[in-house]
Amino acid sequence: MKLRPLTGAITALVTPFKNEAVDFDDLRKLTEFQIKSGIHGLVPVGTTGESPTLSYEEHMDVIRAVIETTRRRVPVIAGTGSNSTHEAVELTRLSHEAKADAMLVVAPYYNKPSQEGLFRHFATIAEQTDRPIILYSIPGRCGIEISVPVVERLRKKYSHVAYIKEAGGSVDRVDQLKQALGKDLTVLSGDDSLTLPFMSVGAEGVISVASNLLPKEVAQLTLAALANDFAKAAKMHRKLYPVFKALFVEPNPVPVKTALAHAGRISSPFVRSPLCEMSKANEQILIASLQAIGK
Repeated sequence: MKLRPLTGAITALVTPFKNEAVDFDDLRKLTEFQIKSGIHGLVPVGTTGESPTLSYEEHMDVIRAVIETTRRRVPVIAGTGSNSTHEAVELTRLSHEAKADAMLVVAPYYNKPSQEGLFRHFATIAEQTDRPIILYSIPGRCGIEISVPVVERLRKKYSHVAYIKEAGGSVDRVDQLKQALGKDLTVLSGDDSLTLPFMSVGAEGVISVASNLLPKEVAQLTLAALANDFAKAAKMHRKLYPVFKALFVEPNPVPVKTALAHAGRISSPFVRSPLCEMSKANEQILIASLQAIGK
């Protein structure tokens, strides 16, 4: 498969449900909406796709459905991470067979391995595919950070481990990664509200929650920043910032699914337990932020 750029605005897709089962009709419609709105890539079954509560079979069915619907119009980056190396290996192998363009692999959560354990985990996964692997560092959810030395070791040994989704909330961390690896590592923001500051110090895009709802706007923001038009990017950031914040007043993906249902993009805001529906007060905050930008 020819490598396609994994930069700009990449949507961490929600997984729509109907009667508690995956709603594949809504998933395909949402995928089409993303592509027609100019999104640069799609991530099925990341955290935003409720990977923790999808069965193994559902996980792969969602990935295959997005690949099939996309028809190679944009890259599909399969979420294949797990806190079990064996499970992450199997999901990566199956996603490779399904012709995913790349894999997003989160740091193991809950079991908190050492940095050496992290290296071995990602190395084992990297040996299952020659397609790009995007490391995903999110210490707030996993309890550990993928250290810069581990990223350096992986990049040196595996040429296709050349990306990281950085969701630690630190501009300084992006600087550290770029100081260490420069153009050899593509950094993607994992937080919509930090896309602009991260790109100002060298990140090349975002894996976005907000772009489920606002694909055109988030894509335009990243394209402006990639073109070094930070005045235009900053103007768009300021406009969208209240929405970025409102989309995280409750645990992701509860607010974004609520907003998508409100906009008619999906039929239901249903999330699987232990997540639950938004409080009415926070839903009003969310809807007000969208109305303020004409959505």
